[in-house]
Amino acid sequence: MATSVLVSILITFLVIVLVLYLIGRLPLDGRAKQIAQIVVIIIGIIALLKYIAVF
Repeated sequence: MATSVLVSILITFLVIVLVLYLIGRLPLDGRAKQIAQIVVIIIGIIALLKYIAVF
């Protein structure tokens, strides 16, 4: 049980990093890129908190 939670947390973290990397590669202006990164980070934190059973 604990192993599956750790694997899920690791996969979620890797997906967040990948999406942030892809956002960085998009040809957007700085403000839009920053907003997209903040949204991804907030969604990622909420997803990780669900695995820790805060929500």
